[in-house]
Amino acid sequence: MEFVGRSVELAWLERELDLVRRGGSRPGRCVLLRGRRRVGKSRLVEAFIERAGVPSVYFTAAGVTPVAERVDFVREVLASDLPDRELFDGVQLDSWDAALRVLSAAVPDDGPSIVVLDEVPYLTAAETGFEGILQRVWDRVLVRRPVLLILIGSDLSMMAALNEHGRPFHQRGTPMVLDPLTPADVADLLGGTAAEAVDSYLITGGLPLLCADWEPGTTRRDFLRIALSAPTSALVVSAELSLAAECPAEANPRTVLTAIGAGERTFTAIQRASGLPGASLARSLDMLTRKTIVAADRPLSTVASKETRYRIDDPYLRFWLFFLGPRTSEIDRGRGDRVLERIERGWTSWRGRAVEPVVRQALRRQPPDTGTASFSDVVGGYWTRTNDVEIDLVGADRAPVAQRIGFVGSITWHDERPFDARDLADLIVARDRVPGADRTTPLVVVSRVPASVDGPAVSYGPEDLLRAWRS
Repeated sequence: MEFVGRSVELAWLERELDLVRRGGSRPGRCVLLRGRRRVGKSRLVEAFIERAGVPSVYFTAAGVTPVAERVDFVREVLASDLPDRELFDGVQLDSWDAALRVLSAAVPDDGPSIVVLDEVPYLTAAETGFEGILQRVWDRVLVRRPVLLILIGSDLSMMAALNEHGRPFHQRGTPMVLDPLTPADVADLLGGTAAEAVDSYLITGGLPLLCADWEPGTTRRDFLRIALSAPTSALVVSAELSLAAECPAEANPRTVLTAIGAGERTFTAIQRASGLPGASLARSLDMLTRKTIVAADRPLSTVASKETRYRIDDPYLRFWLFFLGPRTSEIDRGRGDRVLERIERGWTSWRGRAVEPVVRQALRRQPPDTGTASFSDVVGGYWTRTNDVEIDLVGADRAPVAQRIGFVGSITWHDERPFDARDLADLIVARDRVPGADRTTPLVVVSRVPASVDGPAVSYGPEDLLRAWRS
């Protein structure tokens, strides 16, 4: 189940290995693979190695001392199928420079091999100069071997920084980002209607481990009932594990994330809910946005705006922070039934807001057929400081300040009530308040159930959203 939707990524890794096979004076290739925890990075690479059928070694750093990491590294090499792995037998390695140089002698020179270093951020954090050591051994030795080196990390900002200008390993590796499964992938896994697949995506965030726990054909309520009955279920504990690994305690991340997760979106409202001083909150928000845990959105129009709104970027974390995080003590006491009832009472209201980023992402992938798709390269929303105008969807040619508006639109994501004539009238009035839009700007409606009005709006439903990911 974990490999639904991963054919593109597997093919990409296979192409990198093909480049190694072609040889030349510098046949070595390096991939910098990053993605959130539990998104399936390690499992993807393991599946790739199984398919490749070449000698390999897979080492996962554990965040222990450098000496202990190197002992584990030697153990993994000796357990691998590298042809000259015995070079590590009885060797005492006093540095990563020595470990990587011996490794370069252990990999074959007459055929391709794969070397994986997983959780690289642990290595760079624990040993000063690790990046420089890696760069030096790569340039002088490893790149001259037919080896595919895969560096994996869950700290997105740190892994991205490895390839930045001025860093030792700059331009030595090809970046690769592994995203969660898409809503279309979730639909393929779990079956059901397109609308139900979007609901499942809002809960699991497309994390393969959570999707694997959701038996095909199981209703949302039954899945939650089963997951909330076990305090150690993946749905309950995955967020805690990710936050503990990615967010240093001194940055007050949980306080800030709890406020945003509860629905606070502006700096002032988050500060009021968190009780943090302005400078401390600004540092926390900066750290969380750099790690792409929090997204900072601004109104999209032809006029610049500083009215920033913050939201949790990951769908699963959005669900967890709103419904589960504040109630983990109840789940621990075996009262997941109480948590489930709170979810049921608040589900429709929460879902209406939580689906907005998903809809915008779908429309960025496949702009609605309004005749101005070329002016809809970005999709956002528009609002004012007083919220007297709030538009769910704005398509434009660029952000944060557009030159031209492609469309404006509304999202109605209720179980029963469709987008109706009154909603259309409100949207037409609001369109005139968006800088850069006028009465000729196309209108777009995204509704969970079929809209009950005909033209002038282009109507999109759940099936259209899934089609955007399939295209």
